[in-house]
Amino acid sequence: MLSKLILAIGLSLSQITYALPFSLPELPKFGDFDPNSLRQFFNEFTDAKPDFERETRMINEIEDSVMDGDVEYLPLKNDKEVFSIYMEPDTDTPKGGVIILHSRGYHANWSSTIKPLRIGLAEKGWHTLSVQMPVLDKNAKYYDYVPIFPYAHERIDAALSFYKQRGIDNVVLIGHGCGAHMSMSYIDKYGDGKISAYIGIGMGATDYKQKIVKQFPLDKMLTPVLDVFAENDFPGVIRLSESRQNLMKVAANIKSTQKVIKDAGHYYKENGTAQALTNTIDAWLSGLR
Repeated sequence: MLSKLILAIGLSLSQITYALPFSLPELPKFGDFDPNSLRQFFNEFTDAKPDFERETRMINEIEDSVMDGDVEYLPLKNDKEVFSIYMEPDTDTPKGGVIILHSRGYHANWSSTIKPLRIGLAEKGWHTLSVQMPVLDKNAKYYDYVPIFPYAHERIDAALSFYKQRGIDNVVLIGHGCGAHMSMSYIDKYGDGKISAYIGIGMGATDYKQKIVKQFPLDKMLTPVLDVFAENDFPGVIRLSESRQNLMKVAANIKSTQKVIKDAGHYYKENGTAQALTNTIDAWLSGLR
C-alpha cells in the first residue's frame, strides 16, 4: 500500500513538473481591451452571438455546389439546425467516422484543407461529416471569436449524435485553425469521452499580439491525440508546438504524437500538401486500430 502511495505521489509531481511551465500568464491588454475578461467567462454563453445572417448567406452560396457528399441539416436545440456535408466511405468495411471542423470565417465545403480532407478520408474508408461552425464578420479576430465558442459545442454534440444514430462508434474529432480552438474548448468543458481520437491541425493559430486565452486541455485527455501542423505554418502554431507536446506527455498516451507536413502552409494550398495531410491522418488513425 505504501509503495503504491509513493508511486502515485511521484506521478502527480511529474505531471506538475510538466504542466507548470506552460501555465498561461496574465494576458496583456490589447489596446483598450483587457482579454483577461475572456477567461472569466470562458466556455459560457454571454451577450456575444455569431453572425447568423452571414452564415445563412454562406450556406446559400455553397449548398447547390456540393457535388461530393450529401447535405445534412443536423438538429440543434430550440428547433434550429446546422448545415453539414456527409460522405459515405468508398468501402464495404468502414473504418469509422470523422467530424471535421473548419477554420475561422470559412465554411464546411471550403476548397482549401476541408474539402480535400473530407473527400480524401472518405476515399480511404471513413465516413466524413464536415460541420458548419459559427462565424462572425470577415474582419473578426481570435479575441472576437472566443465568446462564441459555446455555439460550436452544440454543433459538435449534434455531429456526435448523427454518428450515434447510425451505430458508428469509432468517431474522430478533427479541427483546423479556429476549429481546433472550438473543439479544444468543447473538450475542456465536456471531456473527450465521446470520441475515439482527436486531431488538431494548425493548433494555436491566433492574431498579431493576441494570446491564447486558455491552455489547451491536452494534458487531461484520455484519447490519443495527433497534433499536426505545416512546416511553414503560422509562427504561433510552430512556437507553441513544444508546449503542446509537453502537455501531451502529461497525458502519457503512447499513441499521441506530433507530425509536420513538409512544404505546406497553414491552409495546405501548396501542390500535394492536402493529400499529404490526408495520408498522414489516415496512417496515424489506422495505426490506432
